[in-house]
Amino acid sequence: MSAKPAHPHPGGIKGREKAKNFKGSAKKLLSYLSEYRLPMILVMAAAAVSTVFSIAGPKVLALATDELAGGIMRIVTGAQGGIDFGYIGTILILMGGIYLFSAAFSYLQGHVMAGISTKVSYQLRNAIEEKLNRLPISYFHRTSQGDVLSRITNDVDTLSGSLSQSVTQLVTSVCTLLGVLIMMLSISWQLTLLALCIVPLSLAFVLLIVRLSQKYFRGQQKYLGAVNGRVEEMYGGHLIVKAFGREEETVRAFDKENEKLYTAGWKAQFLSGLMMPVMNFVGNLGYAVICMAGAAMAAGGTMTIGGIQAFIQYVRSFTMPINQLANLSNQFQMTVAAAERIFEFLEEKEESGEEGKLTMDQMDIRGDITFEHIRFRYEDSEEPVIRDFSARIKAGQKVAIVGPTGAGKTTIVKLLMRFHDLDSGRILLDGRPITDFSRRELRREFAMVLQDAWLYHGSILENIRYGKLTASEEEVVNAAKAAMAHHFIQTLPEGYQTLLSEEGANVSQGQKQLLTIARAILSDASILILDEATSSVDTRTEVLLQRAMDRLMQGRTSFIIAHRLSTIREADLILCMKDGDIVEQGTHEELMEINGFYASLYNSQFETLSAS
Repeated sequence: MSAKPAHPHPGGIKGREKAKNFKGSAKKLLSYLSEYRLPMILVMAAAAVSTVFSIAGPKVLALATDELAGGIMRIVTGAQGGIDFGYIGTILILMGGIYLFSAAFSYLQGHVMAGISTKVSYQLRNAIEEKLNRLPISYFHRTSQGDVLSRITNDVDTLSGSLSQSVTQLVTSVCTLLGVLIMMLSISWQLTLLALCIVPLSLAFVLLIVRLSQKYFRGQQKYLGAVNGRVEEMYGGHLIVKAFGREEETVRAFDKENEKLYTAGWKAQFLSGLMMPVMNFVGNLGYAVICMAGAAMAAGGTMTIGGIQAFIQYVRSFTMPINQLANLSNQFQMTVAAAERIFEFLEEKEESGEEGKLTMDQMDIRGDITFEHIRFRYEDSEEPVIRDFSARIKAGQKVAIVGPTGAGKTTIVKLLMRFHDLDSGRILLDGRPITDFSRRELRREFAMVLQDAWLYHGSILENIRYGKLTASEEEVVNAAKAAMAHHFIQTLPEGYQTLLSEEGANVSQGQKQLLTIARAILSDASILILDEATSSVDTRTEVLLQRAMDRLMQGRTSFIIAHRLSTIREADLILCMKDGDIVEQGTHEELMEINGFYASLYNSQFETLSAS
């Protein structure tokens, strides 16, 4: 069945191809912004009105200039009358009102646009967060965490920041260009034609620089994600880096990625930075020519001094929006490059979101599980990880999965929870294919404790309650007691309210494992999965945990993945895997009696211990 749309909004990107160029990404961005059509129209109207009032200023000021020049000439020539300061005062008051109205509309468009850009940022981050939860596990196998973080932080910030400035500046620049052109024509069409000669030259430079710099802006966003990924990876493993003395190698690897970012960023900024000097040079040439032509016309009596003054102001105002548009091309390139990365992420293939034929509420889950000729390989691999796996597990059994590294033990569990879909075969839960249940419904019946304990920034109480969000504090404490975690929690300064740092770095690895086991106990799921769950605790705690686990696993189907085979001797069924297949199965005693592959694995551990 088809995946859910990557974006929930009506102006979203559903059904579009991934952006590969400036034009395609720009269209997607405009499509996304279509739901803000009315506020954007208001912003454009307010910007246009503000610009119109601003443009009218020099024309009105020309009236005062002409009156001042005329009054001076009357005084010099001895003609009747002088300078009409009352008229000039009225003109100046009118100008003040015009600029006041211009400022008011400018404030209005800025206020509305700030709200739009903030909402866009909010919704994009929500869309990315929701998308993260719908992506298959395989996506995170091939994509660095830093790259994903860069999209949700840097790219969204770039897009939001550019929107709040670029849209209004674009409208203002276009309106200024058109309004000034009209005013210039009203003063002198000859000088206007002369001023227009600089436009094609300016546009040619803009288009050339945009074409050259776009690929570097795209590369800048790409390499920024790579640098973030490198920093996140090295910071997360800084203890290992220091333990092995690999600081220099780490810095060299970072410098390599940072050099790419520097090169792309330098070229992008250098090329875009050329726009203003080039545009100013072209504009100043045109300005000088117009000044000379205007002086000649004034000397010939075909223009007034106020007209020359107003036209010169308009010429400056005419070149300014062209310069602004040149500057905006820089921002637009960064915006579109960021939008391209965001939309590419939102269009990633998702886990199939089909509705299940059954819900867990319709069934009384016992925990019978059957694997029928399972075959599976990862997307980026040609060789299958699971070749032909078949097994029957009865409800309530404690099943141990053993075998050498790479045999497919953890993969079996991932397939059971539908983190990946099978190439062939099927898995049955109480006689029904697991594909009859939605992934969310299916995973509700599982509690998992992994070798790598995961905790988030929050209190110990909140981390344990993650297994059952509605649990009372008493239930959390009982779960911690069952997991042998209550004692060490009480020794902490704040007890259950002690805040854990990121990934629980302020508690030991063994204590982290105890907390995740408490979380699994609290969830009270029908099926338990323990992947080396006791590997990080000391021997005495492991014995206590085994007792707690035995109580927890009573009446529940349990899968235990263990390398220390001494911990699974009491399992009801041991599945011994090699190269993706079950080579032996039975109880510990039965397999030892066969004296085959399992016995070899079991005995080798004790040989290793005695040899050491």
